[in-house]
Amino acid sequence: MVAYCPNTGSLRTAGEPGSEVLLSWSTSPRRKTAWTWELVLSNGVWVGINTLLPNRLLALAIEAHWLPEFRGWSLDRREARMGEHSRVDLLLRKGEKLCFLEIKNVTMVEEETAFFPDAVTSRGSRHLRELEERVKQGHRAVMFFLIQREDGLALRPADSIDPAYGRTLRRAVAAGVEAIAYRAKVSPEAVELVERVPVIL
Repeated sequence: MVAYCPNTGSLRTAGEPGSEVLLSWSTSPRRKTAWTWELVLSNGVWVGINTLLPNRLLALAIEAHWLPEFRGWSLDRREARMGEHSRVDLLLRKGEKLCFLEIKNVTMVEEETAFFPDAVTSRGSRHLRELEERVKQGHRAVMFFLIQREDGLALRPADSIDPAYGRTLRRAVAAGVEAIAYRAKVSPEAVELVERVPVIL
């Protein structure tokens, strides 16, 4: 069976051959494959690999005022332009204030610590630089890491995989970009935000 994999990472710690998976089915005639790979069972824990889901989940949570970090903010636009070469996942508004919110899906967990990225990502570093520039312009900018598995109790940059990303993240945070991480409970029935976890830089 051939299924679309909506994840460009390495799926380290989440892509072992022989693992049980969950697929979704689409009837769209524009699709090359009808199946999409959604979840994988890794060491007894369901892991959400679909990188499109966190954006939808965060948009719903913000509109429902569920996340205390964004209470009072409303969703203005999705995929809003950010700089000359980038788009931000969600643009939020509170009166005249803007918040640029970039969201990353995290699947890699080792010994209860989540790591991002699981592959070298020059695009991810560019997003961080763009967020830092938004802060310099007087806006709020947030890098949000959604750990789509419930065994990630903290998040660290994966310096051994992409040291440039780790350096760029630390510099962006020092410049005022907020780094927020939440872990989610993932099951075949639902993906639920559970709690905020520390980002250790």
